Amino acid sequence: MQSLIDHARTFHQRLSGDRRHLDPLPDGVAPQAMFITCSDAQVIPSLITGARPGELFELRTAGNVIPPYRLGRLTAEAATIEYAVSVLGVQDLVVCGHSRCGAVQGRVRSWTLRSAPTTRWWLLQTHRWRDVPPDDEEEAARSHLVAQLDKLRRYPRVARGLSSGRLRLHGWFYEVDTGVVLNYRRDARGFTPL
Repeated sequence: MQSLIDHARTFHQRLSGDRRHLDPLPDGVAPQAMFITCSDAQVIPSLITGARPGELFELRTAGNVIPPYRLGRLTAEAATIEYAVSVLGVQDLVVCGHSRCGAVQGRVRSWTLRSAPTTRWWLLQTHRWRDVPPDDEEEAARSHLVAQLDKLRRYPRVARGLSSGRLRLHGWFYEVDTGVVLNYRRDARGFTPL
């Protein structure tokens, strides 16, 4: 923890010579995209995309889980998605899953989540895990990503934006060991290099 504290203390000094990281964006906050991904520390959206401060509106959850939309059910995820689409006017939504995802591994091998019942319950709402082979963790993570995309399409504001063409939805899969980012192609029902 001390190295993180030391870095935070001197952060302003490192940036003082590079004002582009501190200056506001020309038109205020206008993110290019919303980036929904896992809380896993191996996934760093700005590093993957090269985004500057203000260019990505991020939502991070354990296992990049998007809860099913239900009218009257308040969740931080639903509020954050609504804010990005309705207030900030983002035009691109990226849901990014990744290899070696501890949440997906924990769900596929449910015994690993015995000590984390809230996390286990959270992951149960993702999709039908029975259809995922437990011996193929990467396939489980990709299947999980596709399920999150399907749920996001059911959010009313997202559905309206997609049908009008004002909004685009992207499914990315980040391979932690190689740095390769794959893109989900719904028409082909598969992943191709980005």
